[in-house]
Amino acid sequence: MMNIQEFYYKGKAKIRYLIYNHNFGKKWFPFLYASYWHMRLQRRPPKERYENYFSARPNPGAGIGHQMANWIAGYWYAKQFGLRFAHIPFSNSRIPYTKSSWESFLGFGEGEVSLEELVKEKGCRIVRLPMFGGEIEADLTMIRRIIRSYTNKRVVFLAEQDQFYREQYGVRSMIQDKFFHAPVQRGKLLYDQKKGISIAVHIRRGDVTAVSDNPNITMRWLDAGYYQRVLTALLKALKGLEAQIYIFSQGKKEEFEPYFPFPNVHYCVDMAAEETFWHLVKADILLISKSSFSYKPALLSKGIIVAPEHFWHGYPDSEKWIVVNEEGEVNERLFDISLKLLEKGTE
Repeated sequence: MMNIQEFYYKGKAKIRYLIYNHNFGKKWFPFLYASYWHMRLQRRPPKERYENYFSARPNPGAGIGHQMANWIAGYWYAKQFGLRFAHIPFSNSRIPYTKSSWESFLGFGEGEVSLEELVKEKGCRIVRLPMFGGEIEADLTMIRRIIRSYTNKRVVFLAEQDQFYREQYGVRSMIQDKFFHAPVQRGKLLYDQKKGISIAVHIRRGDVTAVSDNPNITMRWLDAGYYQRVLTALLKALKGLEAQIYIFSQGKKEEFEPYFPFPNVHYCVDMAAEETFWHLVKADILLISKSSFSYKPALLSKGIIVAPEHFWHGYPDSEKWIVVNEEGEVNERLFDISLKLLEKGTE
């Protein structure tokens, strides 16, 4: 049952969504923000200079992949605007703004100043910024002007909820460093129990279906045949090297068995989210789905990534990232995987 705190948060968020999303993209959209008018009404540049902050709130009502996208956007734009980053913890959707276990699991907050500390202890004021296009120069110019107008005040600029940043791999090395140096004990890996190259396959199910009137849902679907075709080519590329295949999804393994007539297949269905995430990160080869939940482990991974084209976030230009079309027709680079594994070793 929904408690008062959750009811208040979700009610307030719904009102904001109706007002701001209805007007987003229209020329008067920035007029809804006090920060925009602060910039427009300023008569002369401020003389005092404070080192201010930028932050983005991981959406409390979203899954961890979505929340990580929010956090990464905040970190990235803080650097682009010449501001310090203010951390907001990953939270539990049932109890908004309270830390979830993902906070310690990921370790992203280590060494960062928190928004709460800046407001309660440093006296900083929160200033919300209009949603902007990260690749639209006019929008970026507006945001820079707003930021400059507050240089004589101690503030934390807060991005609008779900401020988009497409090329999320721009902070990849930093989040890898944070994740692998986090002071947390993560669970044992199934991979340690079997010999051979570990191939993790994430199949998004549960919240998506092949049949839907909502294009936002159908765009996230990849049929099991896609994975079968990619794995067939992948095993051929490995040229007889021993491999262990781990299927991570939701549902019953009987639903997937007809599509994976390969040796050494292990079904990890309905595994706990953090355990699944950890396995995806640590696989020698990871086949991701159209899902932030597997895209984020791919960013943290030091292995080889096989990714479907037409995803809403960008892929790094790396020899370890191989893009496959939706028919499962592999890029020729896939056939070099066995050589790369032999030459460089697996992580």
